[in-house]
Amino acid sequence: MSAARPLSALRTIAVIATLPVLLTACGYGSESTDDGKQAEVATDAKKLSADEVKIGYFPNLTHATALVGVQEGLLQKELGGTKIKPSTFNAGPSEIEALNSGSIDIGWIGPSPAINGYTKSNGKNLRIIGGSASGGVKLVVNPDKIKSVRDVKGKKIATPQLGNTQDVALLNWITEQGWKVDAQSGRGDVSVVRTDNKVTPDAYKSGSIDGAWVPEPTASKLVAEGAKVLLDEADLWPDKKFVITNIIVRQAFLKEHPDVVEAVLRGSVKTNEWINANQEEAKTSANEALKKLSGKALPAEVIDPAWKSITFLDDPLAATLDTEAEHAVKAGLLEKPDLKGIYDLAPLNKVLKAEGKEEVDDAGLGAQ
Repeated sequence: MSAARPLSALRTIAVIATLPVLLTACGYGSESTDDGKQAEVATDAKKLSADEVKIGYFPNLTHATALVGVQEGLLQKELGGTKIKPSTFNAGPSEIEALNSGSIDIGWIGPSPAINGYTKSNGKNLRIIGGSASGGVKLVVNPDKIKSVRDVKGKKIATPQLGNTQDVALLNWITEQGWKVDAQSGRGDVSVVRTDNKVTPDAYKSGSIDGAWVPEPTASKLVAEGAKVLLDEADLWPDKKFVITNIIVRQAFLKEHPDVVEAVLRGSVKTNEWINANQEEAKTSANEALKKLSGKALPAEVIDPAWKSITFLDDPLAATLDTEAEHAVKAGLLEKPDLKGIYDLAPLNKVLKAEGKEEVDDAGLGAQ
């Protein structure tokens, strides 16, 4: 990714005013829920500098680090007597709002809302402190109507929401094909239809869309309905890696409780290590967590292919975040943002070094 760029003041005001709508996460509504559970804490466990840490994440497979870390007690183990208070969210704006209000301290979230939260506060409220997942996004299509890339022209393709991470990716891909689409209306050589992921499978079954550029497990749900994968977004990125989930923190909490932040990051690193070493067990754990949160587990024909397409890692893939911001700029949804300072990877690199793992890079976007 290229270096950060200056942001025009007047356009910034206009764009930021619309960012809660434009830059959302993977798109499962906008409500947040506190799951009301407290992780078990040993009676003799020593507290860190805070009595509790409030964490937020989505009931999505791309947030499996948090799902599994809470489910298996791996996060709580690192926190000792400091209790985890988990909350789940259905979309990025509500989680960003919770972070900004202090309702949660640390969150797992997608790149677009992370950019939104950082730029909206002029770089004062949030920091990205780690990575969690890469991949898990596909263009799936009706094979009777679309048999090759050229057949996408003239068709109706769904994305979760105007300006969200997948919407930006589709708009950028359309431009690279030499086609034109008005980003705001979605009209052009391809009809971009903004559709909530919860209803996208029904929209596909009804024929109101011909395909969708969506995250997992929605992509695999569509495949279970007869759709075919035309493109895996990972194939468009160097080394087939791009950020889909970051870990972010309130700057005030990071300053006041660095030991707690470090413990959460250590738990995240150990959770990712456990996931990667125990793929089947981890998949089952994630599905159990999803069942507790949503009341329904994912069937094997959905979770199996979805799980395989996601990579769990500690590296936030900072260069790809900057590229994703560039794509939003090119699509006309965002003025060039100054992302300098969006990362503080010092706590994560401290944890990685202690665990004998390779440190990660902030692509020149780190806090000074």
